[in-house]
Amino acid sequence: MSFWRASLPAWVPGWAPVVVPALLAVADALLVNGLKPGLALWVSLLAAVVLLWRRRYPAAVFLATLPGIYIGYIWLAPMIALYTIAVRPVSRVRLAIAGLLLATAHFLPYPVSDLDLDSRRQTALYLVDALVTAATPIALGLLTRTRRELAERLDELTRSRAREDRLLADRVLATERARLAREMHDVVAHQVSLISLQAGAVQISTEDPRARSGARTIRELSVRTLDELRHMVGILRAAGADTEELTPQPRLADLPRLIELNALDVTYEDSSDPAAERSEAVERAAFRTVQEALTNVRKHAPGAKVRVTVREEASGLLVEIRNGPADSAVPAPELPGGGHGLVGLRERAQSLGGILEAHPAEDGGFVVRAVFPREERQGGG
Repeated sequence: MSFWRASLPAWVPGWAPVVVPALLAVADALLVNGLKPGLALWVSLLAAVVLLWRRRYPAAVFLATLPGIYIGYIWLAPMIALYTIAVRPVSRVRLAIAGLLLATAHFLPYPVSDLDLDSRRQTALYLVDALVTAATPIALGLLTRTRRELAERLDELTRSRAREDRLLADRVLATERARLAREMHDVVAHQVSLISLQAGAVQISTEDPRARSGARTIRELSVRTLDELRHMVGILRAAGADTEELTPQPRLADLPRLIELNALDVTYEDSSDPAAERSEAVERAAFRTVQEALTNVRKHAPGAKVRVTVREEASGLLVEIRNGPADSAVPAPELPGGGHGLVGLRERAQSLGGILEAHPAEDGGFVVRAVFPREERQGGG
C-alpha cells in the first residue's frame, strides 16, 4: 500500500485509489451500454469490477478488461488497467505487448466480420484512435514511475547527505579533541614539569624539614598530574588529527620569556628577521618546538647545556635545539613521558609543509631540528 500511498495527499483516504477507478469504470459502462441487460453490459461491468484487484494481479486484470473494450466499447477500465501495468517496473517488451493488445481490441469491431477496410481514410482514423488510446495510459504510467523513482532517489540523496553531515560533525569533534590534546601536551606538560623541577630544586637546597616535605609533596603531585595528563592525551589523540590551530597562541617573540622561565642552562641565538612576514601557524609551531624540546631536556637530560638557534634559511625558518649529555650530579626529575610530544611536533611541521628531525647527537646529547616555510601551505593545519 505504501507504494501507491506515497504520492497521494494526506487527506485522501487509503481506499480511494482502489474504489474510485472502479466506480468511474462502472459509470463509463452504464453510459456507453445503458441499463439494458446484455453481453456488452455484462462484460463492461465485469471489466469495471475486476479493477478492484488491479494492484495485486495487474496482468490478469488487464486481460479481463479487454473484452469490455472489444465488445462493450468502454475505455476507462482497460486504460486504467494498462496504466497499472505501466506504473510498475516491468520490461518494455511486456509493456509493448499489453499496449498492442489494447490497441487491437479497440481497433477491431465486434464481431470481427464487420471489419471494413474499403475506406482507407476511416480505417486510418480508427487505427490512430486505437494507438492513442493505448499509448496514453502507457505514457502516464511511465511518467508516474519516473517521478516516483526520482522522488525516491532524492530522498536517498537527502538521507545520504544527512549521514555525511553527521560524519563531518563527528570528524570536527574528533579534530577538536586532537587539537585539545596537542595544546594540552604543549602547555600543561611544560608548566607542570617546570613546577616539578623547581620543587626538586627546593627539596635539595633547603634545610627546613617542613619546606622539604612540602616540596616533595609538590613534586609527587606534579608527577602524578603528568601521568594523568599522558593518559588523557592518549585518549584524545586517538580521536582524530590536527587540522587547525587554537587562539590565542604564543609567537616567536615569546621565546626569550619561555627560556627565562625554564631555569636551564640555555644559550639562545636568534638571527631571524623580526620584520619577516610569517603565518601565525608557522610562528606558533616554532614556539611549540622549542617548548617541547626544553621539556624533554628537563625530563631526560637534567643539568645538560642547551643551545637554541633560530635563523632564516633559503628553505624557510630554521629552529634547532641541541642539548649535551645529562649532568650526573643533577637528580632526574622522574617525570613521566607520554611519547606524544615529538610525534605531535613532526605532524605539525608536516602539516605546514615543513620537516622536523630528532635524533641523538654524537656527544651523547640530543638534537631537534625543524624547518618551517615562511608561509603556511594550502591545506595545512
